[in-house]
Amino acid sequence: MLSERRKFILGSARTIGLVALGGLVWSAYVDEVTASKLTLRPPGALAEEDFLKTCIKCGMCVEACPFDTLHLAKPGDNKPLGTPFFEPRKTPCYMCPDIPCVPVCPSGALNEASVTSNAQLDINKAQMGVAVVDTKNCIAYWGIQCDACYRACPLLDQAIYLEYSQNERTGKHAFLKPIVNSDICTGCGLCEHACVTKKAAIFVLPREVALGQVGDHYIKGWDQKDDARVKNAHSQTTTTELSKEKAVDSLNDMQGLFDE
Repeated sequence: MLSERRKFILGSARTIGLVALGGLVWSAYVDEVTASKLTLRPPGALAEEDFLKTCIKCGMCVEACPFDTLHLAKPGDNKPLGTPFFEPRKTPCYMCPDIPCVPVCPSGALNEASVTSNAQLDINKAQMGVAVVDTKNCIAYWGIQCDACYRACPLLDQAIYLEYSQNERTGKHAFLKPIVNSDICTGCGLCEHACVTKKAAIFVLPREVALGQVGDHYIKGWDQKDDARVKNAHSQTTTTELSKEKAVDSLNDMQGLFDE
């Protein structure tokens, strides 16, 4: 009888332990999937969904990085395990001209063609992310002279430039506000690393998180290439009883409000 009771207690303990362990594993998985949207990948990385399908977690890109910028996600990092990432505030990408992390990728998760220009590797074509300025906490927007992020940018006056404007509060000084050109910014994070505030007032986010999307139905009439998309378009006008009236008459017709 005692033996049966002991078996029951031990069996119950094992079941409870397995359930608790399963809960912890599932919780960790959910956290990692949720956090992965903000993960910054090496130069040339495919779109996140495709990257996760293609990356074999070999770590060769991490070993090739001469600045120890890249790391493989481990338990507790809240990122898909074994995948390469970097944190600019700690160690940014130093924009190696030969981009050693990309050619060594055996699976194509880091696409060499996306960082190639005129048959040469071109780190300036990388789109690791885009820098975003927190204008409320950037001291340059307070009127305090600071150009740390601007000076740290490897694409000086291109990816980040300074906008001059009068400081009406003092009437004497000028604002030197950092502005990010998202078309040129590579997301290297050198600006975030250099920011002098306690928590960086300029930080890098994945492009799909930081940038909006206007949609294909908007046409840039001043851009000949974009405008050509509507070259053969035809307009169609739909007529209703209401549209036969003048707009002013329709708006002034309040009769329907008093029928009841």
